[in-house]
Amino acid sequence: MRPLTIDLHRLEYALDARDACEHYLDLESGDIRAVFPGESLPGADEKYDVQLDRFLHIEPLGLPQSIAMREAFLFTQHDPNAHAVLSAALRGRKPLRTFDFKLEDFPEARQSWLDYQTVQLREHAITWLHENGLEPSGR
Repeated sequence: MRPLTIDLHRLEYALDARDACEHYLDLESGDIRAVFPGESLPGADEKYDVQLDRFLHIEPLGLPQSIAMREAFLFTQHDPNAHAVLSAALRGRKPLRTFDFKLEDFPEARQSWLDYQTVQLREHAITWLHENGLEPSGR
């Protein structure tokens, strides 16, 4: 595996992104670039040395994966009221948005979710790097 200095927080954000932009990892510098709708892909505008293979697309987690992460989190919760409300949110329309909205009613569960999400996204980021033959450098 090739070591690369990568901002893991930005990679985690890109994996969990629900916005309209696409994210790409620059395989030379380790930078993560956001490309908004209508913008050209990174490297496509180079005048002399077009290197489209220099940038690796970061596919965000799909809806089923995001829901599964939240469902797994619910098994760590001991507040039956929070569990019931949040579980129902995941079965409804716009499950991720509703989950986040309902989570505001349970401050302790919200903090637990943020801690849990941080750990899970870090694991997804490391797995994604390994699947693509990369390894974050120790720096």
